[in-house]
Amino acid sequence: MTHDHDLVLRPTEAQTEAALNPPRGRTGGDLVVETLAGLGATTVFGLPGQHALGVFDALRRSDLRYVGLRTEHNAGFAADAYGRITGEAAPLLLSTGPGALMSLPALQEAAAASAPVLAISSQIPSAGLGGGRHGYLHELPDQAASFRGVVKSVHTVRTASQIPSAIAAAWTSALTAPHGPVWVEIPQDVLLAETVIPVVTGLDATPDELPPRPELTAVAADLLSKASRPAIIAGGGVVRSDAARKLRQLAERLQAPVVTTFGGKGAFPWTHPLSLQSWLEDRHTTDFLEDADVLLVVGSGLGELSSNYHTFRPRGRVIQIEADLGKLESNHPALGIHADARLALQALLETVPPRKDPAAADRVRAVLSRVRERIAAQELTLEQEVLASVRRALPAGAPSFWDMTILSYWAWSAFDAQAPNLMHSAQGAGGLGYAYPAALGAAVADPTRPVLAVSGDGGALYSVAELATASQHDLDVTWLIVDDGGYGILREYMTDAYGEATGVDLTGPDFVALAESFGVPAVRTTPQTLERDLAQALASPGPSVVVLPARLRMFAPTHRESAPRA
Repeated sequence: MTHDHDLVLRPTEAQTEAALNPPRGRTGGDLVVETLAGLGATTVFGLPGQHALGVFDALRRSDLRYVGLRTEHNAGFAADAYGRITGEAAPLLLSTGPGALMSLPALQEAAAASAPVLAISSQIPSAGLGGGRHGYLHELPDQAASFRGVVKSVHTVRTASQIPSAIAAAWTSALTAPHGPVWVEIPQDVLLAETVIPVVTGLDATPDELPPRPELTAVAADLLSKASRPAIIAGGGVVRSDAARKLRQLAERLQAPVVTTFGGKGAFPWTHPLSLQSWLEDRHTTDFLEDADVLLVVGSGLGELSSNYHTFRPRGRVIQIEADLGKLESNHPALGIHADARLALQALLETVPPRKDPAAADRVRAVLSRVRERIAAQELTLEQEVLASVRRALPAGAPSFWDMTILSYWAWSAFDAQAPNLMHSAQGAGGLGYAYPAALGAAVADPTRPVLAVSGDGGALYSVAELATASQHDLDVTWLIVDDGGYGILREYMTDAYGEATGVDLTGPDFVALAESFGVPAVRTTPQTLERDLAQALASPGPSVVVLPARLRMFAPTHRESAPRA
């Protein structure tokens, strides 16, 4: 009798011959690129450095496409977006010490947004590992320690034979829910040394599934079926698990209003009768959600932004479905279900009966009406017209990437993403400079559609070097730069808090002339001509820049209007 664990896959004669007689001249760097190709990677991002040259030399002998950016954190942002768009682990090749550390802001954003990034860094020669001070170039006592608090997993290689297994383990980690960045580091001498290890031809690195526990979904289904005022908060986990259709089916079956978090934009149709849209920074929305007798939270940790700056106090039962165990019940007591959003929603769809509530859509319209009235009373016509112009100019199906700037803050609440996985921003970690390099990564991932990046002038100065990357690779990205002469949102915050602002006004370049110096077409526009100019830029293949000189204002927050209720 043969048991499953007795089965052995036997190599073919050709595989045996190749294993016994591997090509000469291969190094540890070749094992890296062979492993990546064997896992299914087609594109890698990064920046070469002295200790990492063994990998970059091996790229020359591979079919992998290399997209090099001008700084490591921008390369990390590009890999982040590539991972978000494709759902694949995006390889990021880095050098030791300063090069590695420069990627930390991007890896923090990838961790906050659950973007699968496979960072592979060189290390000092293996003789220097262990914490001693040997004086090697780029030496850190413990390089991996700088990343352990940021990434999902850390894998340190010490011999060539460990390379395929370490990278495969990291790949699996990056793509197991919740997705996230991972770290692999390989000493310089291991990358450079010749190897007789057979060519890497195939690897099994299937991500683990995260199904819900059936007894928990049974309780959740019972609570939802008996609810009289159910509501749903849909977060980024719905988008990442491709569960938007299941979410809509469940919401319609329950007649439950749905609000999407800023990371969950597009998870529920914007104009659906049950859609509360994304007005989470609004007391009217918060009040409505607090009044739900059963609140289903899917793929969100209910963090600062998703809870109206922690003023949200649910009075009913909370059911939280979350793949990140660290986020489960971290802010509110709940029936916590540690699971992938798609699998958990499917389990609920199989057990929750239909519910009738003809007044649900009326309650949604009433909330949105109160939100609109509040915004209209603040005389913010310019801001709303600018955002509407961007929406009309952006073609359907085109992704957009938003930096930490006032127009982005408006977009979080008021922009119709139109579909899942089309609107992305840096609101996870909140660092500047995300939008443009991320948009470049998205254009690499899918060159069939234009990509929009939106930055303020302050954030744009983090990324201007990547105009060279866009030009070199002819990437179809239009960059909208809203130039208000400084860090506009910080100017507002400080003026509101202290009466005046310090350190927020910036002397900037002529962005049109700067773009043109890189060979990138650019135009200076106005709020009245923005829609036309932006649409023309997006319709023209290749990189382009649209500069809008304007001082925009934020709508007034509601989390400061009254103390949160107990």
